[in-house]
Amino acid sequence: MSERIYRDPVHNIIRLRTDTDEGRLMVRLIDSNEFQRLRRIKQLGLALFTYQGAEHSRFTHSLGVLHLMTRVLDRLGEKYSIDEEARAAARGAALLHDIGHGPFSHVMEKVLNFHHEAWTVEAVTSEETEVGKVLRSFSPALPRRIAEIIEGRFRPAFLAQLVSSQLDVDRMDYLLRDSLMTGAKYGYYDLEWVINAIEVDEASDRIYVSARGLYAVEEYLQARYYMFRQVYFHRTLRSAEAVLRSTLRRALEVTEAGGDAWSAPGTAFEKVLRRAPLALADHLEMDDSDVLFHIKQWQSSDDRVLSDLSRRFVGRRLFKAIDLDMPEAERAGFLSAARERVAAAGFDPDYYFIEDHAGDIPYYSYYSVDAVEPKSLIYVEDGYARPSIREISQVSESVRGLRGYRLDRVCFPPEVKDEIYAIYHK
Repeated sequence: MSERIYRDPVHNIIRLRTDTDEGRLMVRLIDSNEFQRLRRIKQLGLALFTYQGAEHSRFTHSLGVLHLMTRVLDRLGEKYSIDEEARAAARGAALLHDIGHGPFSHVMEKVLNFHHEAWTVEAVTSEETEVGKVLRSFSPALPRRIAEIIEGRFRPAFLAQLVSSQLDVDRMDYLLRDSLMTGAKYGYYDLEWVINAIEVDEASDRIYVSARGLYAVEEYLQARYYMFRQVYFHRTLRSAEAVLRSTLRRALEVTEAGGDAWSAPGTAFEKVLRRAPLALADHLEMDDSDVLFHIKQWQSSDDRVLSDLSRRFVGRRLFKAIDLDMPEAERAGFLSAARERVAAAGFDPDYYFIEDHAGDIPYYSYYSVDAVEPKSLIYVEDGYARPSIREISQVSESVRGLRGYRLDRVCFPPEVKDEIYAIYHK
């Protein structure tokens, strides 16, 4: 068999057949400029500030997602009818779901107010990108079908759910991968049994989990919950993100005021700083290295705030962070007093006193019935003798117990740590 092999730390060997049209399509997509760019965007952004091994990229994650989608489709194809073009679209969407991510992913999205999925759809459907051309050469309809999967509008809907839902191949891969690369053990679950238990409810056009897979999915949801609390919203990681956001906001404002925020002439990042509209090619030009390169230059900026924030980020001299573990009625008074203390120490609170509401990235959050659309809920088979398909929290006590978690923090310079702690403990 003709094949291409990738050695992977999570799945060991990822095999891609090259003796079929669909297999050659996947290889050509992987070799495209847009997909290779994902090698230069870290999967976990600034997690390496906390977990030094978290250097893995969105490239390796996306290969893992393709691998899992292929395995799930191979298994489902033994029992259910899956059209060949629909299968190619599902695998293509799994592989390409992250190509619209910008540098440092979610941090840049919040500063520049965009969502990576919109860029992904544009990259897939564009007639100018290499990815778009490769997809169109396979089938003129394929780019739009992949876009519909990413947007959740594809039929049959169960294929779109495998790419993006509460139980999708994206989450299945990143939980295991992030656990391995960070060294945290919270994200491990029984992947093999989950894959073995996935079924299709053809009448309702949705995936569900057979009764034998209930405990494996409970474990998967618990893994997500603890990764959310212990890794994705670790206080040091979020502090690093706060420093990066403040640095970028200051650079934007200094540039707007005509101050000293250097940018490489003629680059997409220069357009970002000048708040000029970005074309798709501009967005896809940038990766993590562009941002880091500019921040290194800003260390010598004449603007004191920009220079200081840049030095803190490059040298990992991060803000301190404390959780607001106090009655709601006391928070406003504490925040006001703490903000005044930061200002009295000579720090501009707009950049040096950051409120962090860690529940603001729902994609990484725990499972909640209230937070998702019905088609995205996890359904399981309840019972063996006379089984029915029900939403998992109606069947599982442990899943019901995962709801209701939110985290609120404040981040501030370590120079005022003692004063802030004194106010906090009053």
